[in-house]
Amino acid sequence: MEEIVSKKRMLSGIKPSGDLTLGSYLGAVKNWAERADQYECFYFMADLHAITVRQNPADLRRRTLEQLAQYIACGLDPEKNTLFIQSHIHQHAELGWILDCYSMFGELSRMTQFKDKSAKNEENINAGLFTYPSLMAADILLYQPDLVPVGEDQKQHVELTHVIARRFNGIYGEVFKIPEPFVPKVGARIMSLTNPTAKMSKSENEDTGRVLLMDPPEVIMKQFKRAITDSDTENCVRYDKVNKPGVANLMTIYSAVTGKTYEEIENEFIGCGYGKFKPMVGEAVVEHLRPIREEAQRLMKDKAYLESVYRDGAEKASYVAEKTLRKVYKKVGFVAK
Repeated sequence: MEEIVSKKRMLSGIKPSGDLTLGSYLGAVKNWAERADQYECFYFMADLHAITVRQNPADLRRRTLEQLAQYIACGLDPEKNTLFIQSHIHQHAELGWILDCYSMFGELSRMTQFKDKSAKNEENINAGLFTYPSLMAADILLYQPDLVPVGEDQKQHVELTHVIARRFNGIYGEVFKIPEPFVPKVGARIMSLTNPTAKMSKSENEDTGRVLLMDPPEVIMKQFKRAITDSDTENCVRYDKVNKPGVANLMTIYSAVTGKTYEEIENEFIGCGYGKFKPMVGEAVVEHLRPIREEAQRLMKDKAYLESVYRDGAEKASYVAEKTLRKVYKKVGFVAK
C-alpha cells in the first residue's frame, strides 16, 4: 500500500458515445497503458457525459462494456489501474451540482465545445451540454489527481477546472489539488483521414475519415488507401504540418504505431510516392491493432469477468471520491449524515 500512496495520481475518461477510434487509442489509451507503473491511475467510461446528446439506451450499455473490454485489451491491466463506469460513482453527479454553483455563466458560455456542439445539436441545446465542464471538473477534482491526460481539445476544460478549484479553495481553504494537464508529444492529436484539419472523431457522420479499433483489416486498408494526402505535385513523404497536413497526419500515425521518428520515416520513403506510403501506414496499423481487436472480442464474451472489473473499480473509486465529497460537504455547510 505504501508504494501506491507514494505515486502521483493520474485520471482520465472517454465518453462511450461511439466506438473507440484509432485517434482515441493513439492520443489517449495507448499512453495511459504506459503510465501504470509510474502513476496511480484511475480511468473511466464517461457515460454521464454521453447523455448530453440523445443515446439509444441499448447501444450506450453495449458501448460502455465494449469500451471497458477495449481498455483492457489496449493494456490497461485492472490489477494496476482502477477502471470504472462514471455513473456507478454517485459522487460525480453530487460534486458536479456543487461545482455548478461555483462556475460562472460567462465562463461556461465561452467553452469552445459548447459552441460547437450547440451548432450541431440545435434541437437539443440542453443544460447538461452547457454545464458539462462543471461535471468534468467534478470528475477530476474528486480524485485529487496530480495529472490529467487530455487531448489538445480538452485543455480548455482543464483550465476551467483550475479556475473553479482555485475559486473554491479561495473561499474554503485548500480543499482541491490543482492538477496539471498531461499531453503526450507524439500521437496527441490524430486527425481525420479525409479532413486532416479536423480531429478523427468517433461521432463523425460519415466514416471515411476514421478508423475504429475494432475495424477488420480490409476496412482499415480501404480507409488508408483513400486517405487525403496533398494537392501539391511534390508527391514526397515529408513532415510539414502547415503545407502538407494530410501527409503529416499519416506520418504521425505511422510514428505512433512503429516508434519511428519523422526523420526515419522520411528516409524510409525517399523516392516513394503516396501510392506506396498510404498502404504501408495501413498495414502497420492493421498489425498493431490486430492483437487488441482479438483480445477485446474474447473479453466481450466473458461478461462475468468484465462485471468483476467494473465492480472492483467502482469500490476503489468510490472510496477515494467519498473522502473528497465529505470534505466539500463540510466546507459548504451541509449537515453530516
